Amino acid sequence: MKSYMATAQTQNKEWFVVDAQGATLGRLASLIATVLRGKHKPTYTPHVDAGDFVVVVNADKVRLTGKKMDQKMYWWHTGYPGGIRGRNTREMLATRPEEVLMSAIRGMLPKNPLGRKMLDKVKVYASPEHPHQAQQPKPLQMN
Repeated sequence: MKSYMATAQTQNKEWFVVDAQGATLGRLASLIATVLRGKHKPTYTPHVDAGDFVVVVNADKVRLTGKKMDQKMYWWHTGYPGGIRGRNTREMLATRPEEVLMSAIRGMLPKNPLGRKMLDKVKVYASPEHPHQAQQPKPLQMN
């Protein structure tokens, strides 16, 4: 009896939509990373992109526990000497709410070309509207 080995051609990709309103950032990112990797399917194979597409709406209404709104920092470097810059989560949610969720999801995916390919399958929007109605996304519920 042969072992089943999933390939990218045999995988069917579905579309899911997640409402981030009132959801905890880390728990939501963990759920989305699981769906992007394909771990929710019985045909999960670690070296194959078997995951589905995820559309996240209301990213600006995500919540954080404790004092993370003021204490958690997002850092970047401009490329110039002394060019380290940073913002706390409250400022990031006010200016770029999509980036807060994308950063959390990116940290939960593999750090290799396959992980970067998986990250392309998530679409994050700050508002409740999204342009992916033609794909007929199914709602994805958090437990």
